[in-house]
Amino acid sequence: MTAFLDQASCWFLHSGIQERSGGVARYYRADRAQNAPVSAEITGYVVSTLFYLHTLAGRSAELDGALRAARYLAREAWDSSASTFPFEPGSSRAYFFDIGIIIRGLLSAWRATGEEEFRTRAHEAALSLAFDFLGDGVFHPIISLPDKQPVPYDQRWSRTPGCYQLKSALAWRDLGDEHAAPLFDSVLAYSLSTHDSFLRGEPDHEKLMDRLHAYCYFLEALLAVADREEPRRVLVQGIDRVAAMRREIAPRFERSDVCAQLLRLRLIAHHLYALPLDENAASEEAHRTASYQADSPDPRLRGSFWFGMRSGEMLRFANPVSAAFGVQALVLWRQHQARDWRFDLSQLI
Repeated sequence: MTAFLDQASCWFLHSGIQERSGGVARYYRADRAQNAPVSAEITGYVVSTLFYLHTLAGRSAELDGALRAARYLAREAWDSSASTFPFEPGSSRAYFFDIGIIIRGLLSAWRATGEEEFRTRAHEAALSLAFDFLGDGVFHPIISLPDKQPVPYDQRWSRTPGCYQLKSALAWRDLGDEHAAPLFDSVLAYSLSTHDSFLRGEPDHEKLMDRLHAYCYFLEALLAVADREEPRRVLVQGIDRVAAMRREIAPRFERSDVCAQLLRLRLIAHHLYALPLDENAASEEAHRTASYQADSPDPRLRGSFWFGMRSGEMLRFANPVSAAFGVQALVLWRQHQARDWRFDLSQLI
């Protein structure tokens, strides 16, 4: 394994970001030397990440860490009384987006191990996603628990329906269930008809950078259907749009995950669908992504990825999602450069 990959793997497994339960903290605050609470969504991302790292390294450590996280989701994070995944342990809310990410993590565990426990729980969660969040032509982003009523929308992107939900709707497609697949298509149609307005009308550059991150979720989901004319066209235009806005906003505020998401999008679209690749832009995004990996003597930080940078100053949050996207983006960049592309779309974190 290359140094950046080995260090990232070590951080996931040994820094304490994954707690004894198997659950993974939302982030580690370096200024307080403290983890944020365990998050089911973040644990779902890390399940997918560790199984991906296991395919690259073939080591038991990544497999063991992935299984601990997957079993935490299947056994402890699941609320059997509500038949869904709460936002955090004991939370009175559940999020559409989070549950889709958790399902995809559980399915990666099932594909890697064949353990039916993971597929069964993923299927149960997919039912919650379909029925508990269904609104009038949309899927509500948040519901209250235990009554499962929609939480009122507000101006924050994560609190209102939007095209970003398509990434989580991939869970229905990934299930391979003929009854679930049409649900993905319904969210796809909604997302294609509404995505154009998602990045408009936000004067706050920090909030706009956050929206670029969410819009990349939409573009990532389009990779699954980029053999179709309209999704392919929107994907190409979307990559250019996000890249231009990121470059404009970055001197004031930049999220590391946006750099990594853009790089993944470019490379996967190029190799799977022969879409043109802007090598200069990809190289710059690879450089920016790599610059966010922490080089620290502190084992709680070494190999992690910082959340972002504001006005030239690094934000001191070691973030598992930033690390997951960052390490996958850099692996794919190395494979592209070496002309040794080895990636299946089911591996998209």
